[in-house]
Order: sequence, then C-alpha cells, then structure tokens
Amino acid sequence: MQPNRRMLVISMGMLFLMPAAVMAHEPRKGPNGGELVDAGSYHVEVVGKGTVLEVFVSDAADKPLKASDFKVLAIMLIDGKTHRITMEPTADGSRFSATSPAAITRVRGAVQLTDKAGKTATGRVN
Repeated sequence: MQPNRRMLVISMGMLFLMPAAVMAHEPRKGPNGGELVDAGSYHVEVVGKGTVLEVFVSDAADKPLKASDFKVLAIMLIDGKTHRITMEPTADGSRFSATSPAAITRVRGAVQLTDKAGKTATGRVN
C-alpha cells in the first residue's frame, strides 16, 4: 500500500471512531429517569422528585453498585441557592436519598463520591 493511501485509510478509520469516543462521555437518561453522568470510573444518576433527591451509583458498564461502598455529597443549585446535601444510603442499599430544603424543579449541580479506599470522584449534572 502506498504511504499516502495508508494515511487516508487511517484517517478515515479515526473519523468513524471519533463520534463514539465523544458520545461515551455525554450525559444520557438513566434507568431511573434521571441524568446519568460520569464520575471518575463510575456513573452517577441523580433524580429529583418533589423534595426528595436520590443518587444511584453504577460501574462503567452501568451495573448498579451497593450504596454502602460509598459516601456521597450532593452540591445542588435549588431555587437559585447552592445547598450541600449529605446523602444517606437507603435501607435496601440500592441508592442514596436525602430531603431537599425546597422542591426540586430541575436537577442541577454536582455529586461527589468517595469510595472505601478514599478515592474521590465528581459528576456534574446540568
């Protein structure tokens, strides 16, 4: 294969792969109706219903992880004010839950995860 043709084939291949790489980090709808975003090597889904805020944590393959393996702090913009909300694991251990100081009309802010090893990761929700 000629050098110029080889470069053309490589370039075309990269063009086809680039959209997949870009889309891998785009927020998307999660299985619980919230926005699913990256937080380090984890995925975080944040759901707001009335005054209840819920956070679901999953691995990179979207497999749910136990809430007992993490500590979660939500820093949310609610009614134009920033609120730091310490999330608590639910009794069944499938998610985190907390009561918001006001009704949540739009989920917007950041979620900070800390795993058992002390490693911290943040996911931003818009």
